[in-house]
Amino acid sequence: MLDIIIKNIGSVATAEGNKALSGKKQGNIKTYNNVSIGIKNGIIEYIGDSIKEKAKKTFNAKGLFVTSGLIDCHTHFVYGGSREDEMYDIVSGNMNYSDIIKSGYGILSTVRDTRKETENSLYKKSIHILDKMIQYGTTTVEGKSGYGLTLKDEIKILNVMKKLNDNHKIDIVSTFMGGHVIPDEYKDNRSAYVDLICKEMIPKISELGIAEFCDVFCEYCGFDMEETHKVLNAAQEYNLGIKVHSDQLETSGGSYLAARFKAISAEHLIMSDDRSIDVIKNQGVIAVLLPNPSFYLSMPYARARYMVEKGVPIALATDYNPGSSPSLNMQFIMKLAYIIYKLKPEEILNAVTLNAACAINRGNEIGTIEVGKNADIIVWNCKNLNFLLYSMDNNLCNMVFKSGELVYHNNS
Repeated sequence: MLDIIIKNIGSVATAEGNKALSGKKQGNIKTYNNVSIGIKNGIIEYIGDSIKEKAKKTFNAKGLFVTSGLIDCHTHFVYGGSREDEMYDIVSGNMNYSDIIKSGYGILSTVRDTRKETENSLYKKSIHILDKMIQYGTTTVEGKSGYGLTLKDEIKILNVMKKLNDNHKIDIVSTFMGGHVIPDEYKDNRSAYVDLICKEMIPKISELGIAEFCDVFCEYCGFDMEETHKVLNAAQEYNLGIKVHSDQLETSGGSYLAARFKAISAEHLIMSDDRSIDVIKNQGVIAVLLPNPSFYLSMPYARARYMVEKGVPIALATDYNPGSSPSLNMQFIMKLAYIIYKLKPEEILNAVTLNAACAINRGNEIGTIEVGKNADIIVWNCKNLNFLLYSMDNNLCNMVFKSGELVYHNNS
């Protein structure tokens, strides 16, 4: 007996396989019409015509559109405080984002607030964030540390993510990002902080097993290429996967390091030049693009259309954080990618499902609706993919299933 049948599905759109799609294949999708999906033990068992086998529960999709669950593969969702005053400064023209960081606010403001929080208070705050994410269709999220910048506080943040992964419906993939910015107490001794990351933070975090990846903010207001290289080298030595924040505010060279270390992803890439794009393409690095910080900060946008045409695999994410991207709505990100990046609907769908799964090393488990994959499924309040991207309604989720369990249902 099946656990769940979702019947009367109007159409399904999904990527296929377990590897990131690029170039012309970025938009490859398989469609099913008038089908049912059978689920057992959280895994998709069947896709096709009406299922004769019985199930413990049956859900009627009423002819609606279905996709795989959305994967937010770049966030900073565990943090203390908030930074609404920065938006006033940006909108009024008093300061731009670079000015805010240089002035000791921005990321460092959140660091100060996060250090004041207990593990328990951060946990409680983060639960509400994840609850909202799942209502908008996010079923897996990557979370970065980097708002602690001491060994104790980085472990605190990563412990919160580990506990949330154990207790919340959303799956969480954790990334250590002690290489976010140089903290106040080390501003006159940068090398000592880099040594702290390499010789104490990374070894201890690896020993505790509380992070899968290491990320570094390779920018003039973060870490230079030499510093980034040292951190990534230590991360590689301790078997952490490699990610790089690169080219958000300048052509920083981070893309070359992403290629050098064969990073799973390079993220932001707003200011990437042609050579930077070529090097990540040649090494198969996934470009995680984040349109909302550009929108929110009135900055340029990454050259998504160019990257697709050059054969770089594209993923999309919110970059949810309290400063430069206070939005956790992946549906909004998809619409920005449609309107601003000029990506095709099929390219966008794959960027927030299979390619996003591959950017966090989960392509074998999630990101497509295929037999044997986890049953992370969304029933949308629309009939097709074009309408999903066309409509500016706040939330088009009708039902969200995580590992075969109904975790959100909009009855309205």
